[in-house]
Amino acid sequence: MTDDPLAAEVAARRGALHDVYAQAALEPDTSLCCVDGGAWTLPDLVIPPRMLEMNYGCGSTVHPTDLTGSRPILYVGVGGGLEALQFAYFRRRPGGVIAVDPVAEMRDAAQANLIEAERLNPWFRRDFVQIVDGRAEELPVDAGSVEVVAQNCLFNVFVAGDLAKALSEVVRVLKVGGRFSTSDPITPRPIPQALRDDNTLRARCVSGCVTYDEYLAALHRAGLQQLVVRARRPYRLLTPAEFKALDRELMLESLELLAIKGPRVEAAPDVYTGRCATFVGKGTWYRDDKFPFQSGTPMQVSDRVAAELGARPDFRVSAPTWHARGPGCC
Repeated sequence: MTDDPLAAEVAARRGALHDVYAQAALEPDTSLCCVDGGAWTLPDLVIPPRMLEMNYGCGSTVHPTDLTGSRPILYVGVGGGLEALQFAYFRRRPGGVIAVDPVAEMRDAAQANLIEAERLNPWFRRDFVQIVDGRAEELPVDAGSVEVVAQNCLFNVFVAGDLAKALSEVVRVLKVGGRFSTSDPITPRPIPQALRDDNTLRARCVSGCVTYDEYLAALHRAGLQQLVVRARRPYRLLTPAEFKALDRELMLESLELLAIKGPRVEAAPDVYTGRCATFVGKGTWYRDDKFPFQSGTPMQVSDRVAAELGARPDFRVSAPTWHARGPGCC
């Protein structure tokens, strides 16, 4: 027992998280996250059925274009090991993927699933993935030691202070230019406090998510400058019949995003949402004397540059597609 209310609150949140995921490790829980798919179909990749049943994510964080370089990939919250296996498909070397999870039952379940994956996949060796005990708020790896950090449907369970710690750890362990691939549910409006205070609902990825603007602001405060929105789509419908604290229906969304660690944090982040700017004048126009816009050719730009160029009569700017390929020209 403790007389510190804050410590007791933290212990209660962590206890609920442990209980939910320990049970989900022992018996797959298809209602834990609402995702359609998430497993890449790749040549010579066979995914064990139980690993698929334990796909506790709200999207995908595995994108081949991220996986340049040779440093390890750090996966936070191993779950059933699905995305760790997918990352290993691209790294294919001992210790190429480090998966961190604080729940012993989940680590054991992922180990068993990866042993089965080794049996099913001649190319895969068990030592390609190293599963270690650890928390997102204190990652057990050295500063600047990894190329890619990924997490899927975990960071939404944190309250603001813990989320800030987890994101600061992401930035600490990434090298400059390193990439953070993240997928989380977000909410179009603030969730009622009564739901946010329910630790079990928070652990089940229902009540802890923040708005899109709050999510991006948290990433930027941590030191991530370029933010690329890869997907934004419906995730789960919450209704007053199911959750009495709601006064009307609430459709949560799944957000997939790439965030890049820069050498410094600017006054505002560069956010790419799939917007394009098209120069409609003659010839080629140069922004800042270095970014060429050829007449009639759409160029992907950040939201900030889209607003700037959208005010000009010689540009046409498209709406967000929520499917950006990567950082654009500017």
